Amino acid sequence: MANAEKVAAVAELKERFETSGGAVLANYRGLTVAQLAELRRALNGHASFAVVKNTLTKIAATEAGVADQLGDLLTGPSAIAFVEGDVVEAAKGLRDFARANPALEIKGGIIDGKSMTPAEIGRLADLESRDVLLAMLAGAMKASMARAAATMAALPTQMARLAAALEAKRAEEAPAAEAPAAEAPAEAAAAADGTDDSNPNEDAAADVAAQATTEDATED
Repeated sequence: MANAEKVAAVAELKERFETSGGAVLANYRGLTVAQLAELRRALNGHASFAVVKNTLTKIAATEAGVADQLGDLLTGPSAIAFVEGDVVEAAKGLRDFARANPALEIKGGIIDGKSMTPAEIGRLADLESRDVLLAMLAGAMKASMARAAATMAALPTQMARLAAALEAKRAEEAPAAEAPAAEAPAEAAAAADGTDDSNPNEDAAADVAAQATTEDATED
């Protein structure tokens, strides 16, 4: 490979490391050209699978800042699945193909900047896909909205019941509050009849004045 071709290959690998959602390294020894083509179809656009040269890939990984995560995996015949779509679907495609074709050995990789062992990639493949998770989330949100709508619909009835209960409570408390006021008319009637004997001094003064008038008339 000419020097210019190597530079271009390194630049392309560096860009794919930087722009992809992850990179899974595999040993493809023993796979035929037809099987590699079948693997690419199995990935269904969620990842692209490319055979790489370890030396150039190490340079590209170093320039992309992922050499620490991938450097030890670049031994023997190497190929990389660069994740371009759903990470879970890409992991499922690799796992299922490896089960049917044991010649494909998953070495490990890096997903969203985190190193992944073959076992971790297998567990990732066991997760629900993004589309399934979104459908589950939409279903949960729809159920929550239905419960909220039912709660809002029940509020007027609950408010009416509360208002009726408050009115009944006020009606029960009203007679007890009005009882002392019933004595007021009796006191007012007594005052009108002049029967209030609360001022004895005025009566005594009237008696003294009457007695003085009688005495004056007798002297004349």
